Amino acid sequence: MEWRASHILVKEKALADQLRSRLKSGGNFGALAQEFSTCPSKSKSGDLGWFGPGKMVKSFEDAVKRMSHGSMSPVVKTQFGYHIIKKTGQKD
Repeated sequence: MEWRASHILVKEKALADQLRSRLKSGGNFGALAQEFSTCPSKSKSGDLGWFGPGKMVKSFEDAVKRMSHGSMSPVVKTQFGYHIIKKTGQKD
């Protein structure tokens, strides 16, 4: 199993909550990733590409597994900060 996802990574939960609200009201995921994310993937609108089991930290991977294609996660906390994840693909 492999998944593809994009994310926005920030240090503060309050900012993650604010960005998620903007996304839910029609904000552009890629544009917000480029503007706010602290991850190098921000240059690719947050796209992390394809990854398999064990390639991401457990809480991130678990969130992606539970998501349906095209959906957006709640704010997910990892040791890197707070993520908003958008699942963009899955293949067996």
